[in-house]
Amino acid sequence: MANIGRQYVFIVSALIVAVLVAIGAAFPNQFGEAASAALSTISHYFGWFYLFSVFGFVVFLLTLAFSKYGKIRLGPQDSSPSYSFFSWVSMLLAAGFGVGLVFYGMAEPMTHFLKPPYGDIEGGTEEAARYAIQYSFFNWGIHQWAAFSVVGLIIAYYQFRKGQAGLVSNVLSSMTAKRPKLRKVGPALDVFAVVATVMGVATSIGLAVLQINGGLHEVFGVEKGVKWQFIIMGAMFLCYMASTWSGLDKGIKRLSNLNMVLCFALMFYVLFTGPTIAILETITLGIGDYLQNIVGMSLRVAPYSDSTWASNWTIFYWAWVIAWSPFVGTFVARVSRGRTIKEYVFGVLIVPPLLACLWIGVFGGAALNMELTGDVGLAQATADNITGALFQMFNLMPFSNVLSVVALFLIFIFLVTSADSATYIVSQMTDGGSLNPPLLKRIIWGVLIAAICLTLLVAGGLNGLQSAAVLSALPFTFILYGMIIVLVKELRADRKAMLTSLYHRHGETPVGADAFEAETLAEAERYRRAPNVVNRRINTREGG
Repeated sequence: MANIGRQYVFIVSALIVAVLVAIGAAFPNQFGEAASAALSTISHYFGWFYLFSVFGFVVFLLTLAFSKYGKIRLGPQDSSPSYSFFSWVSMLLAAGFGVGLVFYGMAEPMTHFLKPPYGDIEGGTEEAARYAIQYSFFNWGIHQWAAFSVVGLIIAYYQFRKGQAGLVSNVLSSMTAKRPKLRKVGPALDVFAVVATVMGVATSIGLAVLQINGGLHEVFGVEKGVKWQFIIMGAMFLCYMASTWSGLDKGIKRLSNLNMVLCFALMFYVLFTGPTIAILETITLGIGDYLQNIVGMSLRVAPYSDSTWASNWTIFYWAWVIAWSPFVGTFVARVSRGRTIKEYVFGVLIVPPLLACLWIGVFGGAALNMELTGDVGLAQATADNITGALFQMFNLMPFSNVLSVVALFLIFIFLVTSADSATYIVSQMTDGGSLNPPLLKRIIWGVLIAAICLTLLVAGGLNGLQSAAVLSALPFTFILYGMIIVLVKELRADRKAMLTSLYHRHGETPVGADAFEAETLAEAERYRRAPNVVNRRINTREGG
């Protein structure tokens, strides 16, 4: 039965993606129009739902960290972390850097500078620059990592503490098992998770392809369009296939480490060759504005105007990370074994978002300073071609060609490593959570992810990628709510079991237990041991 369910998830999810590829390839214009219409509809009717949900994830995680469950470990209670704190933080930093951050790190502040969020203030002013950094920090801050953190926490809890595969169907099995009509829904839940992940992965890979194409156009003058996007995707696919066939995990690890070195090298180069003091002040002011206005930005919609800013930016981001969360969450879960829930929450919700704000502050702050002090046209260049915005900024700096080549190499490595890791995770999800999914499945998913990415690029470009993320995330958001409910129930049962064990061992109030909780457990234990004695006492009281 397990094997049948495992193949069911693989076959159905692969067929769904394959059908979408076939429809998109056969009717690209109609596919693109349908995706755009669906994006507008979902954003209009469910935009508030995405905002409310992600804000709720943040509140849930912080509440959990400060609650009595914060000391529960993601593994046996006597286990220790698998990695040192330094190594763990380093891996979280590696997860925090990604194609999306490189794509939007400089381009987003410049876009908001020219057209401020919700049209609140006049564009192109100092106030607009400050506002642009504030909202860029918000879009890439704590909220974006909330969805990753929730999924990673649940997966880690089930894998390392419960000893089960971190699949959606396993997590929700306690809900479906008690309802006969829902027992067959388990594999369908895994299918939803797989399709959402594929769309999230395709969005990230598509952004990288667009940016590489834009960079090649700026640096080497190659044409922008489908032809070169196919070539870039083909090169990525060949590199990924090489790593798949040879199993060079060490090679991928070295590439990831090289990525981190290149990221920090670029960031520090821009910081120290640019307006250093202005950049540091931008970061400081931006963090202050972000923290001061975080609740208002979290729940802001525009019911009294026709502004589409939230749909184009925040709602797209939240949907994208929800779709991407099974992939990143699985990675974060793997490296967090042995951490307490409190350590996990604060590590994941602080380290990667802080890194993202530093990146945006450096690149966005430098670009804004250039624009305000020299009117160099970066804002308009970003509006005209967001994929080449970063390279336009490099053209204004020393050794521009070297910087552009390094950035292109960086983005390409991100592309290859993301595709390699993502296809492994998707293969794992469609192979019953196996740690070593078959090579054939990895190849099939590698082909399908590349195909759906190209289909979305041909059918709608950036808009098509946004549509895929927003649409696929909607059903998975509801699934996430179910996973959270189950996790809370499991944590309660887990803590009760620990307290009961302490009671058995010590015969007295468990250390650290709430007095009422301990008394209830003690009474239940006394009744279990001598129910007749308790009943006689009750009867005696009633008779007297």
